[in-house]
Amino acid sequence: MARKRKELPEIEKVEITGIAAEGKSLSRIKLKDTDETPIVVFIPFGAPGDIVDIKLDKKKHSYAEAHITKLLKSSPIRIKPRCDYFGVCGGCKWQHIPYEDQLNFKRQQVEDALIRIGKIEVPEIPMTIGSKNIWGYRNKMEYTFSNKRWKSWEEIRGEVPGSEETNALGFHIPGSFDKVLQINKCYLQESIGDRIRNSIYEFANKNNYSFYDIKGNKGLLRTLMIRPTISGELMVCLTFGEEDKDKMNQLMSYLIKEFPEISTLVYVVNLKMNDSISDQEVKIFSGTGFIEEKMGDLKFRISAKSFYQTNSLQAQELYNKAAEFAGLLEEKVDKPLVYDLYTGAGTIANYIARNASKVIGIEYVEDAIEDAKENSSINGITNTEFYAGDMKDVLTQDFIETHGRPDVMIVDPPRAGMHEDVVKVILNAAPQTIVYVSCNPATQARDLALMESKYTVTKVQPVDMFPHTHHVENVVKLERRV
Repeated sequence: MARKRKELPEIEKVEITGIAAEGKSLSRIKLKDTDETPIVVFIPFGAPGDIVDIKLDKKKHSYAEAHITKLLKSSPIRIKPRCDYFGVCGGCKWQHIPYEDQLNFKRQQVEDALIRIGKIEVPEIPMTIGSKNIWGYRNKMEYTFSNKRWKSWEEIRGEVPGSEETNALGFHIPGSFDKVLQINKCYLQESIGDRIRNSIYEFANKNNYSFYDIKGNKGLLRTLMIRPTISGELMVCLTFGEEDKDKMNQLMSYLIKEFPEISTLVYVVNLKMNDSISDQEVKIFSGTGFIEEKMGDLKFRISAKSFYQTNSLQAQELYNKAAEFAGLLEEKVDKPLVYDLYTGAGTIANYIARNASKVIGIEYVEDAIEDAKENSSINGITNTEFYAGDMKDVLTQDFIETHGRPDVMIVDPPRAGMHEDVVKVILNAAPQTIVYVSCNPATQARDLALMESKYTVTKVQPVDMFPHTHHVENVVKLERRV
């Protein structure tokens, strides 16, 4: 017979004192009067200065996790969240915190990762560069169709009015992969996104379209992607979980008629268990199959599978800072040879190419390399070369001898950071300057520690790409030790 789990306690009048990783707030409390030292309790959706009652959800030896059951006294910095779905959909967890304070907390997050945890010697870290737009900034939103709409306990118990509708088009609920929250208004993208999404939802329900059954892997309507650009173009990508050509064509014809703003409409028929379309054929219903985004005087072609920074205006701030740290903002007589690792669609590589003698881009994803080459071509850039493959396999001594030892190396890895073998390859290449762009300061700190014997961190700059979330990009400049 299984042992009954011990019920964890509720604790009253807890003061929230800080912000922790993953956007949670924290408090340090003694769970018992006999405890000698307090433990850290991580609490979502709190603000420093709040006085709250909490319920423990998990208890470990050195920390605990809890949720707020009652807000007794609001923090002086707490503000009213703009979105009706705050605290439910899982996104924008810092809406209740003023933007200036968000920037300060993100700077603190970088400092904690690099100095306190990573033990890296760094110069003074400046304030996070804020985003010009803190709402409507996303150029890509992805939504899920589901025949299982998420309902709150209050709705299930009849304490609040509910809807008989079981279909939903919106976001997955954290911790519940098969339930989707119906979204009517999202402030992360311009209003065209809401209008298109809501119109599809109404059309599909009116015409008895089947919404995807995530557990059963069946249903016609599966996912929706909406990608607007600051230059005014708009892509819509529909993914279908079954192939019903008549209904598919009816829906897409309706969209083109109803929304002349759509520059290109593409679709995918995905019959496999996961939602990724990276290995699926993207078919064109209307338009060219791609859109173009502007950055400075450059154009970047974006397809349904393309990676592009999701905050277009702030991406230029990020790349300007990377170019500044690399010494590539202005043209020099002796132009450096640059290697751009994890180049993706070659955005950084093409952005800095004019002030480099040559840029060598390396990326694991072959489709992204084709995008990078295309982006060089449409901008008339002739001093870039791109190679696809595993970084440690491509960037060999033979490769360096063939293409030249880099003066500058720019690395922009995924959240997991760099494999230790890749770090060894970089140290072997021994560029004078390394610019490390990271979306995860924790893994960045780990990688910097591996390079500390041969490189010194000389500059650090956090950049906010995602207002109202805890995520922060961080740019670090390293110089080779003499």
